[in-house]
Parts: sequence; C-alpha cells; structure tokens
Amino acid sequence: MKHAASLLSLAGLLILGACNRNSDNLVPAARDSKDPVSENAETAEEMAVAQVENPAEDKKLVRLKTSEGDIVIELNAKKAPITVANFLKYVTAGHYDGTVFHRVISDFMIQGGGFVLDGKRLFEKETRKGIKNESQNGLKNKVGTIAMARTRDPNSASAQFFINVTDNDNLNYPSNGGYAVFGKVVEGMDVVNQIRAVATGTKPLTTKHPFTGQIVSEPAANVPLKPVVIEAAEVVK
Repeated sequence: MKHAASLLSLAGLLILGACNRNSDNLVPAARDSKDPVSENAETAEEMAVAQVENPAEDKKLVRLKTSEGDIVIELNAKKAPITVANFLKYVTAGHYDGTVFHRVISDFMIQGGGFVLDGKRLFEKETRKGIKNESQNGLKNKVGTIAMARTRDPNSASAQFFINVTDNDNLNYPSNGGYAVFGKVVEGMDVVNQIRAVATGTKPLTTKHPFTGQIVSEPAANVPLKPVVIEAAEVVK
C-alpha cells in the first residue's frame, strides 16, 4: 500500500517525534489553536448549515493563483458542507495567500496551505480547531480531487489540503478513517501536473510545538527545491 496513511500533518509528526523517520506519515493538517481571524468567529459547522440550505452555494468555485499558474477548484458543499465551509473561511480570511506547496510526491499528491516562506525557512501558520471528518460522503480520492490533510486524529483537519495526482483508493474510508474529499479541479490540471513534476529534496520545516510552545525545526522529505507559492486564493464570482 504505497503512500498508505501518508496524509498526516507535520505538527502531528513532530508531536510523535517521527517527522523524518516514519514513511507512513506524509500529508499534514494543523493542530488545534485559536482562530487566527477571530476567536468568536462562527464555526465551520454553523457555516455548513447555511450552505446546505442554499443550493446556489453547492458548487462554489475557488481560484488558486500559484507561481506556476492558476488552478480552479469546484467545491462540493452538498457532499462535504463542513469541510467546504471551513475551507472557504480560510480562503476569505486570506490564510492561503503566500503559502506554499510544501510536499510534492509525483505519483501521489501535492500538498499545501500550511506553510509560508520567511527568508529561507518554511514556517507553519496558526490555524483554527480541527473539523469533523467527512470522509464517508461518497467522494473518492481520484485524480484531480482535493481533500483535507490531517493528523492521526480523523477529526483534526484544519487548513492544509492536498490535490490527488493519481487514484489513491487507499485514502478512502474506511482505510485509516479516510481523508475527506470536498471538491475537484475543473481548470488548471496542467498546472497541477507542472507542480507534481518539480524537483524536490529534504528541507527543514518549522512549527510550534502544540504543548510546550517550543519552536521545532525538523527535516522533511519531498519539499520543492524552488518554492511553489499560492500567491492568492479567491472565490470566483
């Protein structure tokens, strides 16, 4: 099962002290932390209720403007209301602007949304609390779909996401709790393929330990040698 269960967050890996040693742990989502926008902001679950009640929101589009070109994603709020509401909240808050695709595996997926480049170092951004895992929604991790990364806790996905570049059936429920698919690429799959082909290597990723607050930097594999930046993320009008 190549790459099986390899969608865990770097934060989770650092907690376990296994970032560069556990080949089964590759795709991140962030740990629990306070809302970077507002501690009183409505929850993803509350936002999801409004979206489910509004059919016009079921197929909202988001454009990722990257250093390699644009990627347009069609979100499926009908099948993944909580996940879509959470993703849109990060989009509208500007969380993804300036983040990078920090893990690229050419025969698996491209992952981003969690780290920013500061000088020559990649730092993890703070996020809100994790959300309920909607991996049982019937959507599969097929080529071109977008899904949430997370820690070993199935209900820990926050901001980090990945785009599948192969059919990854081993990521579907019930395997390891499943990884929630919430949309698909409708424009720019050629850009996704450009990103999957970039040269990668081992680089340090820096995060804050969720319990001690200590800044921890650990080497991580599959990091693009030349940063692939999400310059902006926006809802397509």
